Amino acid sequence: MRRPHIRRVAIAVAVTTAATLPAGPVFAAAPDSPARQATSASSTVDAARAAAFAHASATGVTEGDTLQAKDVMTDPDGKRHVRFVRAHQGLPVLGGDLVVHLGKQSAYLGVTRAADHAVEPATTEAKLTPQQAEQKAAAVTKGDASGAELVVDARDGAAALAYQVRVTDSETAESGGSSTVVVDARTGKIRSNTPDSDEFISPSLGEALRKRGEQATPETGTAATQPSGPVGTTAATHYPVTATGSGKSLFVGSVTLKTTRTARTSFRLKDRTRWNTETRDARGQELEAFSRGKKFTDGDNKWGTGTTSSRTTAAVDAQYGITKTLDFYKKTFGRKGIKNNSAGARAMVHFGNKVGNAFWDSTCGCMLYGDGDGDLFKKPLVVLDVTGHELTHGVVDATAALEPTRVDQDGNQFGEPGALNESLADIFGSNVEFATNNPNNPPNYLVGEKLGLAQKFLRRLDHPSLDQLEGTIDYWSPAAYDTEVHAGSGVSSHAYYLLAEGSGRKTIGGVRYDSPTYDGSRVTGIGRAKATAIFYRALTRYMVSTTDFHDARKATLKAAADMYGANSTEYKTVGKAWAAVNVTTANTPAAGH
Repeated sequence: MRRPHIRRVAIAVAVTTAATLPAGPVFAAAPDSPARQATSASSTVDAARAAAFAHASATGVTEGDTLQAKDVMTDPDGKRHVRFVRAHQGLPVLGGDLVVHLGKQSAYLGVTRAADHAVEPATTEAKLTPQQAEQKAAAVTKGDASGAELVVDARDGAAALAYQVRVTDSETAESGGSSTVVVDARTGKIRSNTPDSDEFISPSLGEALRKRGEQATPETGTAATQPSGPVGTTAATHYPVTATGSGKSLFVGSVTLKTTRTARTSFRLKDRTRWNTETRDARGQELEAFSRGKKFTDGDNKWGTGTTSSRTTAAVDAQYGITKTLDFYKKTFGRKGIKNNSAGARAMVHFGNKVGNAFWDSTCGCMLYGDGDGDLFKKPLVVLDVTGHELTHGVVDATAALEPTRVDQDGNQFGEPGALNESLADIFGSNVEFATNNPNNPPNYLVGEKLGLAQKFLRRLDHPSLDQLEGTIDYWSPAAYDTEVHAGSGVSSHAYYLLAEGSGRKTIGGVRYDSPTYDGSRVTGIGRAKATAIFYRALTRYMVSTTDFHDARKATLKAAADMYGANSTEYKTVGKAWAAVNVTTANTPAAGH
């Protein structure tokens, strides 16, 4: 489940080039030098910022606002898109993000904005002191609160002065016990309380499994015998160097791993070919600082035993899954790392004591894997599509930063933007499987099929309501706005499947699918490659923190028009796919729902 707290870290501008496009209009862009890219990005940001103020009636930017660029995206045809976060009178604005779209010559083309209202609060004078806000945050989370800072909270249809408070050692948050609380600076009301990690297993799913008396019995792969002697240890006079090792995993059998040779007979589980991506051992502690994790080292470059008796085995699965996820994003979209900043991904296995979950934690900037709780989940959740799902939350966090609308006292999240986030994680997590194409983990449109659940999967994209554990829905209705995010994810996941594969019965890779439609219409798919490219472009260019399903329909239509033209079959099929899940122009909710 996604970590939805508002980030307070400094923002570095990422210079992004266009996604790799499948068959359709062909674009090509010559690579620029880093210096030229930096100069171009700077001038683009200046042009976009000026356009935002010049077109204030459309962008919602007002006097007293400052815009800080989070991302600069350049398309091969010269169009540019600048993603901004906003401050008002020096105060960070939660829900004030926007994307300004420019033409090749920097002409203003339009805007995608989160807040459809003014972000100026009625007053900038707080009645509560920072200490009082921290006390309220500590009370609601049963943790240690500090660092209260004033912000403008513009997420709920109006702007209010608030304090944002970081809490650690919270009894209401599972991963590391950290959360972010927003307290109304005038009334003391808790406006939001959200964990700082993305949990794959939601509280509601855990409760459903307990009520059924069900335990997950994961399918594990078969590890072939490894060759004797060190692997990939050709003579070298200077260390460190890249080496090729082998690993015995829990779920996908024997795998090849790129490692780092630090001495003649010393290797480290760190991949220099993928921006120093590394997995470490949390040693049963709830660590949120990667530097505190223990490095995995080995003398012969053979890792794991294929069983949990070796602490290294889970690390093999984690490192393999992370590198394959990075490969998918780079080869498919040209994305260099989770944040597209040529930085590697990081992971820690053996996180906490009896933790039956896996997390994306942006405080750590890494994946965290527990060993299982000994009850519902008896093995680490280091499955390939779980890793692809969770790392995609990192990609969403670095782009649209989709936020749930509320979180209940048990930690369950609700609302369409959060459901869309979960859906995108399932969509791209499934694509990681297709891109990897490992026979020990056959690709499909199922999520969590190797977790060993009685229904044989956790969620599925073709017919989401076949999931009886989370009550996933097939179609949109007004109730979707306040549906638990995993249950609600079925709306956009179903639309994606219909766009890719079409409606009705189909067998792909030995798996039978039968995708229904809301109105009985028939949809002919355009293929997974095109559908995936459209959804990725929509995410990175046309989605913001408050994007709901109807907004997502508009975003994917814009993406399809950019790539294939507004009269293309691809564009028309996008509209048909959304209509088939009951998301149309005619039933778009009024502002504020």
